[in-house]
Order: sequence, then structure tokens, then C-alpha cells
Amino acid sequence: MRDVAGKTAFITGGASGIGLAMARSFSAAGMKVVIADVEQAALDAVEDEFEASNAEFLTVKADVTHRDGMEAAALATEARFGKVHVVCNNAGVVVGGGIDEMTYDDWDWVLGVNINGVVNGIRTFVKRLKSHGEGGHFVNTASMAGHVSIPGLSVYTASKFAVVGISETMRADLMPHNIGVSVLCPGMVDTKILDSGRNRPEDLDHGARPWGESLSPEERDAVNENIRASMIDPAIVGDMVLHAIQTDEFYIFTHPGIEPMTQLRGNEITDAFARWRDYCEARNI
Repeated sequence: MRDVAGKTAFITGGASGIGLAMARSFSAAGMKVVIADVEQAALDAVEDEFEASNAEFLTVKADVTHRDGMEAAALATEARFGKVHVVCNNAGVVVGGGIDEMTYDDWDWVLGVNINGVVNGIRTFVKRLKSHGEGGHFVNTASMAGHVSIPGLSVYTASKFAVVGISETMRADLMPHNIGVSVLCPGMVDTKILDSGRNRPEDLDHGARPWGESLSPEERDAVNENIRASMIDPAIVGDMVLHAIQTDEFYIFTHPGIEPMTQLRGNEITDAFARWRDYCEARNI
């Protein structure tokens, strides 16, 4: 989709962080943008910003875990702009703590948003993109936690490995229909995801303590300093996503310096295959 001007993009989690950066980058490239988010205050702020820029946009309040709500958002999008060409399944949340601390509510909340939210975005729009025959593109936001395991982030890591796997399969399934797929795998970006508990539903509030609460003030300051040192501006990521759509790039890696961590995992898998090959050969299997 090198020519994106005039095309319509639908972005979940679009009123802040990476989602808002995508909306800004897309709009600057001449696209119409639909910004879907669960936070009304954030949507109101986006309304003010985009109205001042004379951009073609629509904001809709939508919870990605609610299928009827996503369908209503799609209908509102079509009523305003007609066809949708780009869908960014970007909304995500995180909870931290040891695997033994994770409750059923932690699992239900994070998997509900990070996996089912992506599934709902796909189901809501995939037939719509296929039906108009003009091609299109899906962008699914995963994480580097979808490629390497991160201690203390078991639930989040599980969800992001799933998003990478879904995206890899989508790419093959949708290629014959001229619909591209990208999977966004960022490192640390300056967003509010570590404060995602602000949107946790009341019926799923029995879970791990907020991010960093178990640390001493000194430990928390040290962790936050390390996090801030590796953070990049969301605007950089928004431009990366636009480039990936225009060039049909599948993996979007915002922090290339993390590559050695993925190589360690690959090496461990290769070594394990070698050991099991020896095992099978020794037993004529």
C-alpha cells in the first residue's frame, strides 16, 4: 500500500501512546483516521488536537473486548468514510509480578485485551477489507516480549507470543487477497502502558499489585531510570508503522539492539534440536 493518501485507517488504543502516534503519522500522510479508545477524556483531547489540524478523522469510544462495540465502531467508520483499508489492533495492557502471583483475573484481563482484542479487530474488519477488493493492511501490536521471555511478565509475554503467531499465520492467509500484515514488536516506548491498570474493569480487579508497588522507593527509582533510558518517542514508532505499511514490511522492530536476546533463544532451540536428534538416532527412531 505505497499510496496511502485518501485511505482510511482504524486504530484501537488510538488516543494515547503508540496508537496516537500512528494516527498522527497516518494523518500527516494524507490518510483519514478513526481513533478508537476506551478512555473518553483521552478521546476528547484528541478531538481538540485533530480539529485544530483540519485532519479528516473520527473518534469512537470502543472497548476491544466487546464484540458488539467493535461492530458499532466499524459501522460508524463506514458511515463517515466508507471503506476501511488499514486496521491497527493496537490496544494493550500489562500486569507485572511472579507467575505465582498472577490471579485468574490477571489472566482474564490481559489475555482479554491483548489477544481477544486483536481477534475481535480481525473478525470485525477482515471480511470488510476482502470485500472491497482494493487491498489493505493489518498492523497487530505485539512486543519484543513476543519473541523473548521476560521474568515477571508471564501473562503479558504469553499474550504477545500469541499475537506474533496470529500475525504470522494471517500473513499467509491474506496475501492472496492483497492484504498485507505487519506485527509491531516494540521495546520500551514512552507510553502509559505501565499505568494500564487505570482501565482495568471493576469485575476483574482481584489481581497482582500495580507495577512496582512491591519494590522499595529506591528500587523503583532505579528500575524507572533504566526504563526511561531505553525509551523512545512514540512519534518514531508511528513513522515506522507507516513505512511498514507502505513497503509491506512484516516485522517492525523499534529497538534493533535487542536482537542478541532473540539470537540466544534461537541458539537454545538449535542446540535442543541437536540433542534430540542424537537421542533419536541412538534409538533408531
